[in-house]
Amino acid sequence: MDEPDLSVDLGGLRMKNPVTVASGTFGFGREYAEWIDLTKLGAVTCKGVRLDPCPGNPQPRVTEVRGGVLNAIGLQGPGVEGLAREGLPFLHALGVPAICNVWGRSVGEYAEVARRLSAEPGCSAIELNVSCPNVHEGGAAFGTDPRTLAAVVRAARAATRMPLFVKLAPNVPDVVPFARAAESEGADALSISNTIPAMLIDVERRRPFLANVQGGLSGPALHPVAVRLVWQAASAVRIPILGMGGIVEPADAIEFLCAGATAVAVGTANFVDPATPLRVIDGIRDYMARHNLARVSDIAIPR
Repeated sequence: MDEPDLSVDLGGLRMKNPVTVASGTFGFGREYAEWIDLTKLGAVTCKGVRLDPCPGNPQPRVTEVRGGVLNAIGLQGPGVEGLAREGLPFLHALGVPAICNVWGRSVGEYAEVARRLSAEPGCSAIELNVSCPNVHEGGAAFGTDPRTLAAVVRAARAATRMPLFVKLAPNVPDVVPFARAAESEGADALSISNTIPAMLIDVERRRPFLANVQGGLSGPALHPVAVRLVWQAASAVRIPILGMGGIVEPADAIEFLCAGATAVAVGTANFVDPATPLRVIDGIRDYMARHNLARVSDIAIPR
């Protein structure tokens, strides 16, 4: 059998393999360049930005917990101009597709950031973060009502012709209405899923550990939840899905592909072993060869 074809089309974004990284776990790529060969990734998903620089939440804002990591970084970032000046030129020079994660405090801000990034040569796709659980404005406020979500996607769609992804929240009664709302307003793909709202209490001080009180739980504990969400969404929409949540080993990524994802993103594991995305790429290739699968889409379980 010929070498398996790992290339995928994620809503108009051509990737040479189905593996990227999750926003907020990889900086803007440059931070990991001395540890791994970025050119081997299907794409790099950048840390989220809004119009202006954001200082994030006060410390402490991250801690390990059983089964993963709890964070309340608060979407700290340099703003859209900082990304355009510091992050995108580096990735563009390497020839690595960049998925730009954006958020806003209003529908109009989402649209304006999408419009500005569309003019940057290093931007390959835009991912709307409507599901961050640890910011007091924006974030999840736009991702827990299908009508509000639809308004954000509609405005961003009018502002850009770039491939447009929507990152959905896991903490909703049913992901299907949100997936369909994003699809109906012109989203090219869905990113599933973000972190789950959670908290940790310091029992000696009898106070919440995080200064923000609550944060987002990521890591292996999130994985089965995210696989279920991908399965449900893939059964309800025609647009492709970027599956993420608790990928540590290649088998975790392959689960998402079995559930109907077109591509996957490695997140928390990047903090433990920066080589995880490359191991996942190799593992998917080996799996396809062992099962005589020609294309990544052949991994999906028939419905």
